[in-house]
Parts: sequence; structure tokens; C-alpha cells
Amino acid sequence: MISPGKVEAEAIVSDEPIGFYGGIDAKTGDVIEKGHQLEGKSVTGKVLVFPCGKGSTVGSYVIYGLQRNGVGPAAIVNQETETIVATGAILAGVPCVDGIEIDQIKTGDRLLVNADEGIVEKI
Repeated sequence: MISPGKVEAEAIVSDEPIGFYGGIDAKTGDVIEKGHQLEGKSVTGKVLVFPCGKGSTVGSYVIYGLQRNGVGPAAIVNQETETIVATGAILAGVPCVDGIEIDQIKTGDRLLVNADEGIVEKI
């Protein structure tokens, strides 16, 4: 467990790392990174599934800003959560779990994320 909580929501999946600073608009929840496979898609209310974060430490505050603006993800699931994403999830109160093999999760899958126990299940 990185950040506690339980949530059920639809997955949005990237097999590319995500950089929150400059990559996701904190006012809209839309992915704005040019050329990213999720460009133009919204993370709002979704279980955001991606291998790991990348980029600036300001990304932690972008995650916090997403939640504060009511456009954040319902949960974050990573193969490996690095410090930037972990800090942002904790600050924002977003359930976050890592150590998950994400290759079996597809965009649109309905997931139950139990970050308290480090469990992610398709439902």
C-alpha cells in the first residue's frame, strides 16, 4: 500500500510512464502531453493504471491539484510507484497501490482497488 483506501471504478490504462507536471491538466483532468497514448483522455473518476511516473517533483502537487479541483483519478495503480506519484497520492488522499502486473488490465475494465490490502481485482 502506498496510500490507503478502497474504490470501484473504470480503468484508464497506459503502458507508458506518466508525467503529471505538463502531462495532465490540473483544472480539467485531461492528459495534455503531446504524443502520449492517453493524450486528450480524462483521468477524472477513473482508476489510472500506468507502469510508473516520470518527470518533475512538481507532479506531486499536480496530483493534489487534480483532487482539489474535483477532477482527479479515483485511484492509482502502478507496477512501481516512485516518490513523486507516492507523495502526490498521499497528499491528495488518492488510494494508490503498486507491485501490480498491469499488462492484464485494459482501459474500460471495472476494477476494485483495495489499497489497504494491496489488492486490485477486475469485477
